[in-house]
Amino acid sequence: MTDAAEPWLIVGLGNPGPDYAANRHNVGFMVVDLLAERMRAKFKAHKARAQVVEGRMGAPGPANRRVVLAKPQSYMNLSGGPVTALRDFYKVPTANIVAVHDELDIDYGTLRVKLGGGDNGHNGLKSMTKSMGPDYHRVRCGIGRPPGRMQVADFVLKDFSSTERKELDWFVDRAADAVECLVTEGLERAQSAYNA
Repeated sequence: MTDAAEPWLIVGLGNPGPDYAANRHNVGFMVVDLLAERMRAKFKAHKARAQVVEGRMGAPGPANRRVVLAKPQSYMNLSGGPVTALRDFYKVPTANIVAVHDELDIDYGTLRVKLGGGDNGHNGLKSMTKSMGPDYHRVRCGIGRPPGRMQVADFVLKDFSSTERKELDWFVDRAADAVECLVTEGLERAQSAYNA
């Protein structure tokens, strides 16, 4: 169990800029945006090439945690640099880092919470793991596989379909709940509640 005094770094993975904002690849940004909204806080630029929010998560008491929400501004495949710089700046143990990201190998709307593991071809995770090893938490937000012969790169950089958008708010809300549960109640509790 980590020291309650140590901060958590919650990283939404995505690409910066309005052209990418509604892409499937940016679901991590959507989740940390919602977490910031819940904390009634606005993102500010940080010298580590990221937008950050500092605050607290969880009810007052022993489960209340100091957190930093982050959206790297380096593009997905270079996420590791900003994340490592933020880790060092805020003195966050690697085990207290959470990457929130899109996941092709899970059906749309499904979540998986885990600690460590491979990158599964995800360039954001690949960059983070190269920078600091694999021993960080992940909240994997299922987006499903591309239809027919569509290339993976085209699929992840497209906006959610109109059908998917009907459930997107619910999905992002549930992913934000999973992050809060992981940070305040621990991995086992989050897995039993959200790894449906």
